[in-house]
Amino acid sequence: MSKVITLRLSEDEYKEISTIAKIEHRPISNFITSAVLREVEASYFVDPIEMAQIRSDKKLMGKLKTGHSHAKNKNGKLVG
Repeated sequence: MSKVITLRLSEDEYKEISTIAKIEHRPISNFITSAVLREVEASYFVDPIEMAQIRSDKKLMGKLKTGHSHAKNKNGKLVG
């Protein structure tokens, strides 16, 4: 089910988003949704090729497993 949110934009932000949405023949809400989802995917998820490279690096995987084990067992010190 769709949800409605309120988004506060400055006049300049609104004009810029509105202009781009019009160029792409899309409603503003669709443009914003698509842009946010692209950003989330790019920032928070690893693409399949990069993940394959990570998994194929045995030395890195060993270090990740060791670090995970230490964190799980609360071993080590917090470095700030």
